[in-house]
Amino acid sequence: MTGTNVLILKDDEHGPRIASTAGHPFVQTPNLDRLAARGVVFENAYCPSPLCCPSRSSFISGRPVHEIQAYNNSMVIDRPNYPSYGRLLDEAGVHTVHAGKVDAYRPPHELGFSEMLGADYRADGDGEISREPLALRGDARQRARGVGVVDDPFRADNRRMADALDFLDRSTDLGKPWTMEVNLIAPHFPHRVTQELWDLYAGHDDLPEYDVTATPAQHPYAEDLRKHFGTDVFTEEATRAHRRAYYGRVTWVDRQLGILLDTLERTGQLDRTVVAFTSDHGEMLGLFGMWWKCSMYDDSVRVPLVVAGPGFPSGVRVRTPVSQLDLNAAAFAAVGASRPPDLSGTPLQQVHPDDPDRAVFAEYHGHGTRGSSFMIRQGRWKFLHNARAPHQLFDLDDDPFELRNLATDAPDVVRTLTERLREEFCDPDLEQDRAEAFIQRQLAALGSSGSTPRSRVPTGS
Repeated sequence: MTGTNVLILKDDEHGPRIASTAGHPFVQTPNLDRLAARGVVFENAYCPSPLCCPSRSSFISGRPVHEIQAYNNSMVIDRPNYPSYGRLLDEAGVHTVHAGKVDAYRPPHELGFSEMLGADYRADGDGEISREPLALRGDARQRARGVGVVDDPFRADNRRMADALDFLDRSTDLGKPWTMEVNLIAPHFPHRVTQELWDLYAGHDDLPEYDVTATPAQHPYAEDLRKHFGTDVFTEEATRAHRRAYYGRVTWVDRQLGILLDTLERTGQLDRTVVAFTSDHGEMLGLFGMWWKCSMYDDSVRVPLVVAGPGFPSGVRVRTPVSQLDLNAAAFAAVGASRPPDLSGTPLQQVHPDDPDRAVFAEYHGHGTRGSSFMIRQGRWKFLHNARAPHQLFDLDDDPFELRNLATDAPDVVRTLTERLREEFCDPDLEQDRAEAFIQRQLAALGSSGSTPRSRVPTGS
């Protein structure tokens, strides 16, 4: 086993375009630039599913969402207790730490990390999970008002950072390699900032590139999500304010990355620590009239990913699509631990910078759409198999905002990618039905209102 450590900083709801490393014209993320100069920017990184619990559960377990049945943010039915990467590495002699938001398929104390610092868990979780009929939320106006300046907008995240920094100070005495995943809430809504961060982006209260009149906004799943969340309450004024504050929250997260890097350097561990920055999923931020996540459009399902340290070259950009399951595999490779062969993903250290044949997978079964979605990304192509709506195919090289659905124009590409989806990842028809059956069991456990949990009941297959 090597002496290499792994530090993963994961924020929440960070759009893939909102960083200087992604070419954003004014958002200030100098510490991401600092990390990128020492390492690798993965330009096409995808989360396993664009929703908190499914994405985080998949990463922690190293398995796709449909395998662990972490379909949504409702925890009223227990999932199987697959071993987490924290447990597997702990058993291999690595000290594993999880700090902050857990939001996983099992309660924090059952995940098997060596240490859980400030773990947050949603208990029974979300009840608005019905897909047909589509559940509707009633908090749109409250969400729209959740923006602006307050005295202490990062109180909870400051506690998480304090825990993480305390561990780094004592990690030099462990006598063994360690991993730590630090989970911050920002830039997730509500979009509250300090006066300094609000002022930093004065004049940058912009609008998204495309609004609700754009063609992608007319897809049934996009219409479902706007209806589910009630996003028509977001006026132009509100949209501008939310985007301005969001930029400030992203910069605040970047400053935390800088603090972590400085602490690694001060404790003499920077050169032997793999440092990764990513997010659990993206943020639509008003694009196509949509907010938050839950969509398979790139702004929701693609994530920032920058990795530096032993095993990674300096100043490299990788076009090849990757998944956060590859980041899970990279952690095992970094510390020199064997990884169970039934887990998904290939270590990022082994991914070729420009492999046109490599494909990655994501899926969505959560709230806000009438059915499941399955994504396969290969080279320039992104194909969405939508179980209850027309399929979509995009050429992201020519159309990075997914404005033109080529599914009917390129049937050979659709056929090839559909075959690959079924052969390498899953049967989408089977998994749509399996997810719906599970959701119906969840709704039964919640009660017909979908809001009052009765009890947790054991899961089936």
